[in-house]
Amino acid sequence: MISTLKKALISGGCAVILTLGTNTVVAQRGGGGGGGGGGNWDPAQFKERMLENYKEALEVKDDAEWTALQPKVEKVMDARGEVMANTMRGFGRGGRNRRGGAGGNGDDQGTNNTNQQRRPRGGPFGEPSAAVTALQKAIDDKAPTAEIKEKLKAVQEEAKVKEAALVAAQDDLRSVLTPRQEAIATLRGLL
Repeated sequence: MISTLKKALISGGCAVILTLGTNTVVAQRGGGGGGGGGGNWDPAQFKERMLENYKEALEVKDDAEWTALQPKVEKVMDARGEVMANTMRGFGRGGRNRRGGAGGNGDDQGTNNTNQQRRPRGGPFGEPSAAVTALQKAIDDKAPTAEIKEKLKAVQEEAKVKEAALVAAQDDLRSVLTPRQEAIATLRGLL
């Protein structure tokens, strides 16, 4: 049962992070104007609303208590975003352009160049790390298995570091919460 709860919380957290990340890119790229909504999106305002929601959910009534909790909550939010970014940066990027390249001739060279041109530079979470970029290049170049394994290991090690930072931030937050607040934070996906 706990495993199911954790999966549900992780899924909910993923949805929040993806929503935040996608809308951030829309705002950064001027998604307002003519092509389709989002022009009034303010990521800082969204984060502030999330913090206010956490403050209310954690039943914080005293400004001094929130002053102590807020940086710890933000640190968990940021660390969780980094973990998600590490796993989601490449989402929707891989594979060849199935339309056959710029000229429609389907040769590998044209397909690869077109795919490189169409691939978003950073995705919803900003620029990918050097390790993620190197792994993607190895995949795109159909590098030998040994090279791909080496690049994959680097990405996995980077993910472990980010996950450790998330656990540390969560432990830091947990240390100042009451048992009731800890339960609420767990159900809200902070812990």
